[in-house]
Amino acid sequence: MTETKLFNSEMKPSAAEKQEIVDFLFHNLDQFGDKKEDIEKAINYAIKESQSPGGFVLVNREGTEIACAVVVNETGMKGYIPENILVYIATHKNMRGKGVGKKLMTEAINTAKGNIALHVEPENPARYLYEKLGFTNKYLEMRLIK
Repeated sequence: MTETKLFNSEMKPSAAEKQEIVDFLFHNLDQFGDKKEDIEKAINYAIKESQSPGGFVLVNREGTEIACAVVVNETGMKGYIPENILVYIATHKNMRGKGVGKKLMTEAINTAKGNIALHVEPENPARYLYEKLGFTNKYLEMRLIK
């Protein structure tokens, strides 16, 4: 049985659910992931556990297992910066190639109010999913790491 659950500032995950989502993303983002602390910060931002505009987390389950999870943060901006940024999406290693990620990404697009930006490394296979869903590469991202 497939079930998708939405978490946000009004419907927050329990501490155990949040830890399960952090662990899932950490283990399934592969080389494109971040430290658990950073993943938890993005989730806390989305559900307004920290001072933020908010956002949402979508979790798709196949039975008791997480099959896919998405974290979207609102930017608090509009126009020159998209209203949302897709921070994380990961599909369970055993569920890849079955349309689970596309389904949850489509739900995230429909849930988000306004435009969505995301960062993806050129060699990340998820890039092709984003392009199929209508994302375009308008800018070259540059960062100054201090």
